[in-house]
Amino acid sequence: MSETDEQQVAELIAVLRPVPAGWVRAAQELPSARRALDTLIARAQASAGQRQAILEDIEASLRAEGVEPSRALVGQLKQLLD
Repeated sequence: MSETDEQQVAELIAVLRPVPAGWVRAAQELPSARRALDTLIARAQASAGQRQAILEDIEASLRAEGVEPSRALVGQLKQLLD
């Protein structure tokens, strides 16, 4: 990429509106949410009892993994465990 191209890209980026704060927060929370889902799914696959316990209180299971449950996250975990 030439210096002119880089300058044009920089100018285009400068005129963009800032992203919504919710997008930034979601992007920051995504890695820990993914880890929590992976951990809970692994537990559910290892034991039928664990799977049932997770499904009985998904919100508490997510909180125990250090993730605040959102409607989307709860729905995704339910879908993955069904």
